[in-house]
Amino acid sequence: MDTSDAIAALAALAQPTRFDAFRLLVTHEPDGLPAGEIARVLKVPHNTMSTHLAQLQRAGLVTTERQSRSIIYRADLDGLRHVISFMLKDCCAGHPDLCAPLIADLTPCCSPREDTHA
Repeated sequence: MDTSDAIAALAALAQPTRFDAFRLLVTHEPDGLPAGEIARVLKVPHNTMSTHLAQLQRAGLVTTERQSRSIIYRADLDGLRHVISFMLKDCCAGHPDLCAPLIADLTPCCSPREDTHA
């Protein structure tokens, strides 16, 4: 990851439809969604949605897989991780403890869930 890659990813997310599409795909991991379903949910014309998804793919934030006649789009969580890691690599001038609140904000959604039916 370099500066131009990070800027491309952030620029791709800086457009409302692409931002919404990426967030929608994150909620549908790991299964992903076909482009038509993304367009339907976001109320965007199919050809417009395809253009937005292509931009997210070029930015390294979306992957595709052909399943029969459909193309399934998935959020590339590794791509997002690379962008975030690049931005926080030198977090707080060598004092990573100052970044702890950032990481703590992610914990409720991203920590392993305990089985509550035991």
